[in-house]
Amino acid sequence: MKLDVIKLDGGKAGSVDLGEDIFGLEPRADILHRVVRWQRNKAQAGTHKVKTRSETSYSTKKIYRQKGTGGARHGDRNAPIFRKGGIYKGPTPRSHAHDLPKKVRQLGLKHALSAKVKAGELVVIENTESDGKTKTLAKLIKDMGWKRALIIDGAEVNAEFARAAANIEGLDVLPSMGANVYDILKRDTLVLTKAGVEALEARLK
Repeated sequence: MKLDVIKLDGGKAGSVDLGEDIFGLEPRADILHRVVRWQRNKAQAGTHKVKTRSETSYSTKKIYRQKGTGGARHGDRNAPIFRKGGIYKGPTPRSHAHDLPKKVRQLGLKHALSAKVKAGELVVIENTESDGKTKTLAKLIKDMGWKRALIIDGAEVNAEFARAAANIEGLDVLPSMGANVYDILKRDTLVLTKAGVEALEARLK
C-alpha cells in the first residue's frame, strides 16, 4: 500500500510503499492483549513485601504461662492472629514476568502497526531534522494537530530532535528497536520516519 510522506512543516515529500504483511493485517485484539499484558507484567517491579512472624519487633518472650489462664495457648506476640503481629503467607519480592513466544511478540507489533493504519492514525514523515529548539518543534507539532504522538525514527534518533522533543508534553520519541505494542497503542498518533519504516520492515521480515 502507498502512503503519502510529509515534512515536519506539513509540506509534501512524495510517497512510501508499506508492506501489506506488516501494515495491512486485520488487527486481532487477542494478540494485542497478550503482548501488552506480557509487557506490563515484565515491567512490574514486584517489590511488595510484608513482615513475617520472624521479622516483627515484639519480644519473643512467651506472653503468659501455658496452663491455668483459661485462655488459648500462645507463644509470643508476633503470632499472625495478634494485632501488629507477623503476616502469614503475604506477598514477597518476585518477578511478575512470564514467557511469550518471539513469533507472537513480532506478530503483536505487526498488528499494532496495522491497527494504526486502519484507524487512520499513522503518519510518515521524511526525517526528524531539527534545530534543537523546543519552541520551534512545539509549534510544528501544534500546527500538525498531534496532541498525543509517538515518533519512531531509524536505528538512532536524531540527537537535536530528541533534545527538542524532551520537554514537549504528550510527545515520545523512540528508535526503531524501541518500538513496542504498548507505546504504539497508548498514543493517538503514530509518526514514522522513512528510515523508521525501513528499519521496522527489516526487523519484522
